[in-house]
Amino acid sequence: RLCLPSHFSYTRVMNISTLVTPMARQTLSADVYAQLRELLMSGRMMPGEKLSLRSMAEALGVSVMPVREAVHRLVAEQALEMAANRYIRVPIMTASQFREITSIRINLEGQAAARAAELVSPAALAEIESIHNDFCREFAKAAPDESNLISLNKQLHFAIYSIADMPILQGIVESLWLRIGPILNYDLRSGSERVVQRVQAGHHEGMVGALRDRDPVAACKSVQNDIQSAADFILETGVLIVSDGKPAL
Repeated sequence: RLCLPSHFSYTRVMNISTLVTPMARQTLSADVYAQLRELLMSGRMMPGEKLSLRSMAEALGVSVMPVREAVHRLVAEQALEMAANRYIRVPIMTASQFREITSIRINLEGQAAARAAELVSPAALAEIESIHNDFCREFAKAAPDESNLISLNKQLHFAIYSIADMPILQGIVESLWLRIGPILNYDLRSGSERVVQRVQAGHHEGMVGALRDRDPVAACKSVQNDIQSAADFILETGVLIVSDGKPAL
């Protein structure tokens, strides 16, 4: 049996209407796919949250057909799963899956950051510094907006990785975030001691500083530290499960 904080549920039915933008055109499943994909990657959907095709279609302002097509793509990518009762659910990740994805991320994202430090332009650095400053300002508030922190965290990471100009690597990283995103920002959602101590902001400062110094070794290490620190916290909380359904300690 899982011992989770009261605000964290694997059975919550999600109200998606507050998170998506209704479509202006009753068309392309690609538009629906892009919005749902962004919600998953940025951690706006939580593990175990349930959705229905009809509720998603209503929230997006489209018919059920493009939603069904988008969901089928995400199911094929293991980002969503289809239940027998027609509900779509955000998968519950096991501790072993989380550790494996984290290990891959540490290698790939570290490599991308190192390459970015070699290639970063003044304009790209200014953009990254702006995102980081927004993140720090939000963190400095007495009651930070967790949704904004989560969004800015993703923006910062991918702004760095895009500089590396390694589209194949970035595609792999995006696919990993698609699967791990729903649990990735648990520390930001939980109001943990890491949030109180601004741990994430410190790691981000190291990432930005390494880019500013054009230091690939430091850039790689700072990204890897950021990933590992968050992963260690998530594993320690016991919110993940092991294969027998027990919490991971």
